[in-house]
Amino acid sequence: MNADVVTHLRCPVCAEPLAEVGAAPPRSLRCPRGHTFDLARQGYVNLLTGRAPHTGDTAEMIAARADFLAAGHYDPVSAALADAAAQALPRDAYAPLVVDAGAGTGRHLAAVLDALPQAVGLALDVSKPASRRAARAHPRADAALADTWARLPLADGTTALLLNVFAPRNGAEFHRVLRADGVLLVATPAAAHLAELVETLGLLRVDPEKEERVAQSLAGHFAAVGATTVSARLALSRSEVRTLVGMGPSAWHTDVDRLGERLTALPEPVEVTLAVRIGCYRPR
Repeated sequence: MNADVVTHLRCPVCAEPLAEVGAAPPRSLRCPRGHTFDLARQGYVNLLTGRAPHTGDTAEMIAARADFLAAGHYDPVSAALADAAAQALPRDAYAPLVVDAGAGTGRHLAAVLDALPQAVGLALDVSKPASRRAARAHPRADAALADTWARLPLADGTTALLLNVFAPRNGAEFHRVLRADGVLLVATPAAAHLAELVETLGLLRVDPEKEERVAQSLAGHFAAVGATTVSARLALSRSEVRTLVGMGPSAWHTDVDRLGERLTALPEPVEVTLAVRIGCYRPR
């Protein structure tokens, strides 16, 4: 792992610093009290303690997401995050830390790191398939298996920029790990996001109170300092629509046979709205 990332990590058991041990793979991270965490062959470190209350996205969901993102359909979101990060990140002399909490495949984190050549990155996700991919997302990014609902395996006030893209928000922990001059970027679906598919395919609709719930989850810890909405029109094949459904929360609630019947009835290309709100927050 990158030494500039490891220096910010903390043992999830006792919160002591971690250091890499072992001269050759498989290596481990170990704290002064002897708690040891193995580095997987795929490049990520498992910093879960005990059994996680949930396992996150499945291998099938992560594979679908990787395919869809690789086609460039959500590149406008990545570009907007990278632009916001470049404008907001404190100008450190050396290796500020960018953390993506709920990173998935790590594609958005990679785009941000491309825009910040001085930064290093850490992808956090509770899903093993996600962490395997995120560990290879960028030369300056590492990945750790971690439950973002629990205490994050990071030192207090060590993160310069924290990304939260379509993922759960842990306001108290985000505040703890961010520097006083740090920035939190939160990406959530706007009301029009994928609206054409909601009725046609029976997908989950965006909560009309989504923005209010985001604000509540961060209340007392962060102050909003700006927001922008990324909008685009996507022209997708039926196969790409199936992949889009399979990579998100609707995958847990959609009948595969019924989805196939409805997809067959759609004309190609399928016109779909991309609408994502990116909020910028500073610690209080």
